[in-house]
Amino acid sequence: MIDDDSLPADLPLTERIVRAMPDLTPAQQRMAAFVLDNTFRAATMRIDEFADAVGVSLATVNRFARALGFDGYPQCRAAMVRGYEATLAPIESLRTSKAQASASADVMAASLAQAIENLDWTRRALDAATCERAVESILQARRIYVLGLGASGYLAGLLHHGLDPYCENVQAVVGAGGSTHAARQLFKLREGDLVIALAFPRYVSDTITLCRRLRGRGVPVMVLTDSPTSPLAPLGDIVIFVRSKPRLSSNSEASVLAVIDALCDAVAQRAKHAVDRATELTDFLLPWLDSASLASAASASAPANAQAGPVVGRIVTPQRTAAANATANSLTNTAVVASASTQGAPNPGQQATPRTAPGSEDRKDKAS
Repeated sequence: MIDDDSLPADLPLTERIVRAMPDLTPAQQRMAAFVLDNTFRAATMRIDEFADAVGVSLATVNRFARALGFDGYPQCRAAMVRGYEATLAPIESLRTSKAQASASADVMAASLAQAIENLDWTRRALDAATCERAVESILQARRIYVLGLGASGYLAGLLHHGLDPYCENVQAVVGAGGSTHAARQLFKLREGDLVIALAFPRYVSDTITLCRRLRGRGVPVMVLTDSPTSPLAPLGDIVIFVRSKPRLSSNSEASVLAVIDALCDAVAQRAKHAVDRATELTDFLLPWLDSASLASAASASAPANAQAGPVVGRIVTPQRTAAANATANSLTNTAVVASASTQGAPNPGQQATPRTAPGSEDRKDKAS
C-alpha cells in the first residue's frame, strides 16, 4: 500500500498505479489494468458500475482505492477525472438529469431557455468593429475555405451554403477524405485567401493543427468559437465568440446556427449586385422549386387578384414556406406563367417565360 503522506497531492493516477502495482492483490491488479486501459471510461463510472465491469465487490474497489493512497473510491475517481472535466461535464449533466423525474415538455422548455440565454449572451458580446472586419474579409477574399471537422463539419456546411450565393469561390473543407484531405486543400491557399474555422466543445485537435499551420503560412483565419479559452481563439485574425453552453449534450448548436445566419445576412446586405444575383439564381432554379405548386397557388389566387386590381411581379404561394415565398417574390416586376399547370409538373428542361402585362391581360395570364 502507498503511504499517501509521502506522495505529492497532484501525482498522476497512472504514476500511483505503477508504484503500487507490485504490492496489489490479483483482483486489485485487474482493477489497475482496467483503469490504465480505460481511464476515460472508468472516470465516468459510479463505484457499483466499476465493480461490475471488473467483476469484484464494492469493498474490494474501496480497498483498491486505499492501496493507491486515497481515502476511498470518490477520491480515486476524482483523480481519474482530472484533466477530463470539460469532456465529462455533459455526461455528468445527463446522469444528474436522468436521476430526476421530469416531463418531456419541461426538459424541452429548459433546453429552449438555455438556447435563449446563449443567444442573448452572444448578441451582447458582438463587437461592431469585429463584425465589420469579418464581412469585409469575406467580400474581399479571393477564395474562401470553410473549415469544420467532427460535429462542426455540419455547421461548416451550412455556413458554406449561406455564403455561396454572394461569394465567387467558397468551398467547405469537409468530406470523405477527413483531415488529410482538408490539409491538401488548405495547402493551396495564399495570402489573398481566407479560412473560416469553426470549433466548439468538444474541440477537434485536427482543426487546431490545421489553423496553426495556416497561420505559419500567412493565410488569414477567421474563427467562430465559444470563448477566449478555446484553443482555436489565439489562432484567429478575426474571432467571433458564440456561447454554446449545453444542458445535456456536449454542445448546443442553436446559437451557432443563429450567428451563421446573421453573418450571411450581413454579407448579403453588403455584397454588390446581391439582388441581381439572387434574382438570377432563383430564376435559374425555378424548374426545381416545385413549379406545379407555384402554378396551382397562382391560379387559386386569381379571383382575389382580380378584385384588388393587377398585381405585377408577385407570386402568391400559401402552401410554401415563408422563406421560399420570399425567394420567389424577389423576382420583382415579373409574373411567372406556368403553362403546364393543367398537366402536372412542368418539364425541368423548359424555363417558364416571364412577362408583365397591364390590366386584364395580366389577370388572364395568371388565370390560365
